[in-house]
Amino acid sequence: MIRPLPQDVEELLAKLNAPNRLKMHLMIVHDVAAILANAFQQAWTTLPLDKDLVRFGAATHDIGKVLHQNELYSHGSRHEEDGPNLLMEYGYTPEQSRFARTHGSWRTEADLTLEDLLVALADTCWKGQRDSDLETTIAAMISQQIGVESWEIFLTLDDVLEEIASKAEERLAFQGGEG
Repeated sequence: MIRPLPQDVEELLAKLNAPNRLKMHLMIVHDVAAILANAFQQAWTTLPLDKDLVRFGAATHDIGKVLHQNELYSHGSRHEEDGPNLLMEYGYTPEQSRFARTHGSWRTEADLTLEDLLVALADTCWKGQRDSDLETTIAAMISQQIGVESWEIFLTLDDVLEEIASKAEERLAFQGGEG
């Protein structure tokens, strides 16, 4: 069962008259982000991680697609440019709004947090896709933060991502059925 979005995000999507396809996608990525955050906290108990911020970022990462609905069905990055400002117009902080940009620009962003990278990872792996650069970056960041070798982190990360990938078809069907 896919977790529902936070109530404030549901209300925002209703105000913005967001397409159902966008809502379904945000629910999926939010759910996967929660799985990742929980698994990370369980595997590395000393890892500083704001799970609530990760879940919020995942729940709103593509909010700019209400303005650029063509990007629901084809590639584009205009939603990443406009998403943060849209969230701030509705009272969200820059810290909360940044995920609408960083989920797609993590390769070029400066001063990324682990939370930024987890939202990008959730947006990548929900459908069974892997990104070795992103995974290596995450493993290196965690290694630096908790003093465990990155290869050890990667082994655990790989197990978590394989488990997520095992349910990719269900998520694709959920999004394709749009609820």
